[in-house]
Amino acid sequence: MQAQCFRTPWTAIDILNMIVPSAIHGLALLAPFHFNWFAIRIALVLLHVTSLSVTLSYHRNLAHRSFKLPRWLEYSFAYCGVLSLQGSLIEWVSTHRIHHQFTDTSIDPHTPFKGFWYSHIGWIVAYHSRFATDEAKLLNNVRDLKKQWYYRFLHYT
Repeated sequence: MQAQCFRTPWTAIDILNMIVPSAIHGLALLAPFHFNWFAIRIALVLLHVTSLSVTLSYHRNLAHRSFKLPRWLEYSFAYCGVLSLQGSLIEWVSTHRIHHQFTDTSIDPHTPFKGFWYSHIGWIVAYHSRFATDEAKLLNNVRDLKKQWYYRFLHYT
């Protein structure tokens, strides 16, 4: 089954990638009927923890290797980043490395050549576009992460 959106065909995986965020946003409509301040505090804490973890762990530490952390702290941040529901850590880092390697080309996973909405939102759900090259499909640019059992565990769970 193929649907057309953002000027690109969507596969079944792409459509499934839209169901989870849509369901979460749909369930948020029930929030006014179940409001409590404790839940707001938990949501704000999780927002900050996951945002910080994606920024520090996924992006700065794992994708760019811009600093070194003790292993226990690196793994803790990586685990908290998983809570952000941004997909597999290994795929996230691979996509980001491909983005920097092929910035603003047709191979860039979130290329601006496919339009504004695609480059900002559409690429997230268009799974096939993130892995446009053979190297990306094999995740060869993240061999350093695939060597570590913990990241493989997070990838497959």
